[in-house]
Amino acid sequence: MRFHWFLPTTGDGHDVRSAITTTDAYRPSARPATVAYLTQVARAAEQAGFEAALTPVGAGCPDPWIVCAALAQHTERLRLLVAFRTGYALPTLLAQQAQSFQEISGGRLLLNVVTGGDPVEQRAYGDFLDHDARYARTGEFLHLLRRAWDGAPFDHHGEHYRVEGGGLPAPLDPRPPLYFGGASPAAEQVAARHADVVLMWGEPPQAVAERVGRLRTLSAAHGRTLGYGLRVHVIARDTNEAAWAEADRLLAGMDPARVAEAQRRFARYDSVGQRRMVDLHAGGTRELEIHPGLWAGVGLVREGAGTALVGSYDEVAALFQEYAAAGVEEFVLSGWPHLEEAYRVGEHVLPRVRCDVSRTATSSG
Repeated sequence: MRFHWFLPTTGDGHDVRSAITTTDAYRPSARPATVAYLTQVARAAEQAGFEAALTPVGAGCPDPWIVCAALAQHTERLRLLVAFRTGYALPTLLAQQAQSFQEISGGRLLLNVVTGGDPVEQRAYGDFLDHDARYARTGEFLHLLRRAWDGAPFDHHGEHYRVEGGGLPAPLDPRPPLYFGGASPAAEQVAARHADVVLMWGEPPQAVAERVGRLRTLSAAHGRTLGYGLRVHVIARDTNEAAWAEADRLLAGMDPARVAEAQRRFARYDSVGQRRMVDLHAGGTRELEIHPGLWAGVGLVREGAGTALVGSYDEVAALFQEYAAAGVEEFVLSGWPHLEEAYRVGEHVLPRVRCDVSRTATSSG
C-alpha cells in the first residue's frame, strides 16, 4: 500500500473546511494557505512517510501548478500530485508544462485528471459542455497528452482538438502517472482506456470492491491494468472513544446554515461521485457511521471526499487492510489541521499498517 497526503490550499484549521470553494477560504479561523504554511505541511508529510501530496483544483483555489512548483523547491522527496481540469488548457500545452515541472522538481510530478462536476463553475470558466461530452473531451485530451509525451511529431483532427506537427522534441522521462476520478459510466469508460490509477471517494468497502471489479473488467477489454486509490479523511486517536469525540467536535462546529448552503450547492452538481457522497448522509454523529469506522459527516459541508475513517490507531490500520482486500493500493489522506494530523497519522497509523503487511507477507511465505 502507498500513502499520500493533501495540501489545504484554501486554508487550514481545526474544523472541517471546503477543499475548493471561496466560502471557506476566508473564514477567520483559517490558517492562511501561504507558501510558508503549505511548505510546513508538505515537509511534515515528507517526514511522516507519505510519498506524495495532492492539491485540489477549482474556482476557490490558487493554481495547483504554481503552488506545487513553489513547494517543489522546499521539499526533497515528496512527489506532487497536481490536479488539473481537462478542457481548460490544450493537451499539447499541458504536455509542455509537465515537462517543465519534471525538470525543476527532479521528476516528482504526478497528475490528477479532473473533468469537473459543477455546471455553474464550468460555465463561469466558459465551458458549456454537458456531463458526457466533457468526458468524451477528456478521453481525447488524454490520448493527445500521451502522444505529445512520445516525443515524435504528430497530426490529429478530432471532435474537440486539432493538432498539426504537435509533440515534445524528445520523449518525456519520467512520465507522470495519470490519476483519474469519476464514477459515472462515461467516466469509467475513459478511465479504462486512459488512466493509470483510478481515485475513488471513501464509500463502504463492499461498494469500492464492486467498482474495482467493474473497472478491472472494463480495462481488461482494452488490454490494460489499472491501479486503484481511495481519497478519504482520517480521525485516528489513542482510543475509539477519543476518535469519536473528535468526530463529535467536528460535527458540532458545522453551523446549520453552512450545512444547508453546502447541500444546496451540491444539489446542482452533475457529478455522479458527488451524488454518491451526498446519498451517504443520515443523521447525528453515529447515525452517519455508514460502515464500522467510516463516518459520512464530513460531506455535510465539504464537496468531494465526504467520509472519514474514525477509530483507534489499530482500528484505522485495520480499515486500510479492509480496503486493500477490496482492491485499493493507494490512499490519499487528510485531517484537520493538516500539519499536525500528517505527523499523527504518519507516526501512529502508517507503522501499524506496514507492520500488519509485513506479518501477512511473512505468514504467507
